[in-house]
Amino acid sequence: MASSVIIYFLLLSLSLFSLSCLSAPQTPNTKPHPFILPINKDPSTNLFYTSLGIGTPRKNFNLAIDLAGENLWYNCDTNYNSSSYIPIACGSKQCPDVACIGCNGPFKPGCTNNTCPGTAFNSLAKFIFSGGLGEDILFISQNQVSGLLSSCIDVDGFPSFTGDESPLNGLPKNTNGIIGLSRSNFSLPIQLALKNKLPPKFSLCLPSSNKQGFTNLLVGSVSGDPFKELSKFVQTTPLIVNPVSTGSVSVKGVPSDEYFIDVKAIKIDGNDLNLKPSLLSIDKKGNGGTKISTLIPFTELQSSVYKPFIRDFLKKASDRKLKRVASVAPFEACFDSTSIGNSVPRIDLELQGGVQWTIHETNLMVNVKKNVACLAFVDGGTEPKMSFVKASIVIGGHQLEDNLLVFDLASSKLSFSSSLLVHNASCS
Repeated sequence: MASSVIIYFLLLSLSLFSLSCLSAPQTPNTKPHPFILPINKDPSTNLFYTSLGIGTPRKNFNLAIDLAGENLWYNCDTNYNSSSYIPIACGSKQCPDVACIGCNGPFKPGCTNNTCPGTAFNSLAKFIFSGGLGEDILFISQNQVSGLLSSCIDVDGFPSFTGDESPLNGLPKNTNGIIGLSRSNFSLPIQLALKNKLPPKFSLCLPSSNKQGFTNLLVGSVSGDPFKELSKFVQTTPLIVNPVSTGSVSVKGVPSDEYFIDVKAIKIDGNDLNLKPSLLSIDKKGNGGTKISTLIPFTELQSSVYKPFIRDFLKKASDRKLKRVASVAPFEACFDSTSIGNSVPRIDLELQGGVQWTIHETNLMVNVKKNVACLAFVDGGTEPKMSFVKASIVIGGHQLEDNLLVFDLASSKLSFSSSLLVHNASCS
């Protein structure tokens, strides 16, 4: 598939944000509907995935979790079919009558004619791919939901989808697509909120190894809601909207769907890191700022932030008598774990609103081999990857483990707990 066609499909998808099928009234419903999905961690990629059922007969799909993902897309390969699948036709009220896609094979999900294209974006792959936009029955927890939009891609039907050219590249091997949780109207939390006439709000709690976390795609005060039990541990800070799109195609006037927070300062052992304030803010081109990612396993700092950060951290670690050992890629600051004890320098992110996100030792360090633990922060370089803009800080999955995050899109606020382990709790 030519890259120009692929990019054109992405531009088209941006025009679908105002689909009439997603324009449900925003009148709050007094009866919340939780859709709680279990989350597992893949040890080989350090990424996270969940599972839900799609179609008739039901087939379960493991899907990687992407906070920046604009929709739900899955691999409907040659062995998959669903009698309840309905492709979204071009020219319908749900799709502009342009750039329809078609297929020469027999009719099935992923092979239909006159179909509205839907993107399959994976920031770990080299390309942006397009499949058919359709609706089908989804099984989320014990709930059966119909009328939700997703993109179906027959990966096996494209001989060129091999190796690093596959839309599945970089994802856990047991996954078949991505569940997107971004601000996009195609993301599953927002579709569910619109369908249930509730303000969009969801929680996320990523597990550490050998444990299980959860995502509640529609948060409400209901019996068994994990957020209700853990809410006493949370603080709140505004979610910032980057006015420049941060995807692989930048469209003028279209804001980013990703989640940004306003980090005012980074503290190491209570001392502010000496940084120019401009490095932490979003500039007119959309560069800078701090975003949260689940497809980046370890926090990345843009080089101009990383260099003073790692210098100060190593100085504090030396003061605390941590024994430094040879670096283990991609990490620079590695130590003899027997010398660490409880002496890891403390890191705090000072956020808008005067609150602090403390990154505790379990989220700071990662064991890379016997008796060697490394600081789980990496140099993100100076050039953006799969995007036209670059954040100064990308908070990665390891730093989010066993932290409760609640994304309230109606009020544009993030509630966060820091590590639940310090409260003798966990995501499981």
